[in-house]
Amino acid sequence: MAVVTYIPFLSGYYAHSLEVLEVCLNSIWTNSNLPYDLMVFDNASCPEVQEYLLENHNNGKIQFLTLSQKNIGKGGAWNFIFSSAPGEYIAYSDGDIYHHPGWLSAMVNTLETFPNAGMLTGIPMWSPEEFSTSTLLWAEGNPEVTLEHGKLLPWEDYWKHASSLGHSEQKARSHFETCEETMLEYRGVKCFIGAGHFQFLAPRKALQTILPIPFDRPMGQVRRLDIALNDYGFLRLSTQAWWVQHMGNTLSGEFSKIYTDNHGTRTTNTQTPARSGSGIWRWPPLRRFLQWSHGKTFEILYRN
Repeated sequence: MAVVTYIPFLSGYYAHSLEVLEVCLNSIWTNSNLPYDLMVFDNASCPEVQEYLLENHNNGKIQFLTLSQKNIGKGGAWNFIFSSAPGEYIAYSDGDIYHHPGWLSAMVNTLETFPNAGMLTGIPMWSPEEFSTSTLLWAEGNPEVTLEHGKLLPWEDYWKHASSLGHSEQKARSHFETCEETMLEYRGVKCFIGAGHFQFLAPRKALQTILPIPFDRPMGQVRRLDIALNDYGFLRLSTQAWWVQHMGNTLSGEFSKIYTDNHGTRTTNTQTPARSGSGIWRWPPLRRFLQWSHGKTFEILYRN
C-alpha cells in the first residue's frame, strides 16, 4: 500500500488537508482486510504533517516513510515507490482517498481475474478511451469477453465523483450528457474500461515494466502513467462498486462525521475558512465565479 502526500502549509487551499490525510490513512488502517505494508512518500510537506507521519511511523502504523526535502512531484514519487515497494501488488492512493470496508480483498480478487492486468481503480467511472485502447483491443479479440457500450454510468455515480473534484453541477451535467462508457464482462466479473491515477491497484511487475516514467515538471503530465501502461498492452479497468472514494481538500458529510467520531475537532489550524452554507455564497453565479477563480489561481501557483 502506497500513499503520496503534499501539504506545504495548513491554510488557504490546504487548510483542511491534514484532517483529510488522517481520514485517508485511518480508512486504510481500519478497512483493509488483507495483510499489507504501508509506504508513505511525503513531497516536502510542512512540519506539522511530517510530525504526524513520523509519529505514525514510530508507532508502527507506517512501515516505510520517506520525507523528501523538495517536492519532486507525483511522478517522481511514483518512480521511487514503484521501484522499491515490496509485495506482489501495489495499491496506490493520493492522500485524499477514503477506503471503504473490504476494499482490498475485493480489488485483489477482481484484478486477479484478468490476464495482463495493469491497473484497477475502485470506483465506477468514466475514463477517456484513448488511454485504454489495449484493453479494448484485448476485449474485442477474446471470445470469453462480452462488451457493452453506451450510457452505462448512472448520473448519481458520475456526480458523486465529479462533485468531489470541485466541478459545478452545470459543468458536470454538460459533460455527462455527451460521454458514454464501455463495460466488459469476463468470467463473471464486470468492469468499466478505463482507470484513474488518483487510486489504483496494480501488479508490481507491471509498474516496474514501464519504469522510469519521464516527468518534466513536478505537477504535470501524470497521464504518462496511463499512456505507458496502455502502450505496453496492460489492461486498465475500474470496478462497478464503490470501494474507494475521493474526498477532495475538505471534509464534508459522512467524512466530516468520521473524522469527528474518531478524532474530535482539530484546534491547531487558526485559518480555517468558513464553509459555504447560506446567504450570498449559495448564489450560483457567484459560486461559479469563485470555482473558476480558485481553479485558475491553483493552476498559476502550482502547475505553471
